[in-house]
Amino acid sequence: MGEWERMVQAIVEEIDECIKKRNDEALTLSTLAGKLGYSEFYISRKFKEISGMSFRDYLWQRKLSFALKEVRDTSRGLLEIALDYGFSSHEAFSRSFKEAYGITPSEYRTNPIPVTLRTIIKPFDCYLVSIGGTNMADTENDVKVYFVTIPAHKYLHIRNYESIGYWDFWQKQSKIPGQDCETICGLLDSIKGKLDDMGGTDANSGSGQIMAYINEPTGRICSWGIPLAESYGVRLPDDYHGEIPEQMQIMEVPEGEYIVFEHGPFDYQTQNCAVEQKIEEAMKNFDYAASGYCLDTTQGRVFYFYHDPERFWKYVRPVKKL
Repeated sequence: MGEWERMVQAIVEEIDECIKKRNDEALTLSTLAGKLGYSEFYISRKFKEISGMSFRDYLWQRKLSFALKEVRDTSRGLLEIALDYGFSSHEAFSRSFKEAYGITPSEYRTNPIPVTLRTIIKPFDCYLVSIGGTNMADTENDVKVYFVTIPAHKYLHIRNYESIGYWDFWQKQSKIPGQDCETICGLLDSIKGKLDDMGGTDANSGSGQIMAYINEPTGRICSWGIPLAESYGVRLPDDYHGEIPEQMQIMEVPEGEYIVFEHGPFDYQTQNCAVEQKIEEAMKNFDYAASGYCLDTTQGRVFYFYHDPERFWKYVRPVKKL
């Protein structure tokens, strides 16, 4: 990964900030090129080379993603939403919306089916490309360990019985039509009511998308000797009855007790390995007998993995009383 990947990452982050602030004047290739000190032609060429799409197409798709959530989550007028996101009229907005999602804004508001949103591109996603965080710099925070009772809910997801970790999971899923990272994250981003949704704009900033591991006899044996299937999805309310994308499955997760191993915010590029080591050690050395609990390896129980360096890294593992 090089300087231009970092630069395009800065551009896409600036795009999102400008969209949120309704600052269309700053959302031009000319303005961004001026900030970076390169010509529009050169910025445009490098953006497409790294992202796989033109600057114009990416900007259009991101505006529509933000606008769709306004249609879904608010009662604001469609014309008002259209103008806020740079469309000249209700008709222009409807045409673009239908071209992107196969449904008009008014139809979608009545029936918000899952559609594939354009999530923020991450050309310098250290976690996805498995770089960064290689040194063992100490971290300011220790690992907190506590028990929680999680109410019954549903888990909408895709799963893999052979993958080993996040990077390998998406490498394997990318070979299955319609289950690549971009498509799945875009579909999950469009679903309303996710329990872990903090209003973020991508999978690693509070958009409600998480990894999880499901106790499965046919799964890969993990490092602590339990057969698990890796999965990626969202937790939904127990009464969720929305449409399920055809490439996903949903499971009911009953109320249960869990142990949480949680580390606070950290810098991914310098501290990821140190945090991982701390959590692994905390999980390995925890005295379950003294706590009155043990890990619950019952088939179908799920443990969740949250990796969001700006907020925390935590494992939420199912337990049962001894």
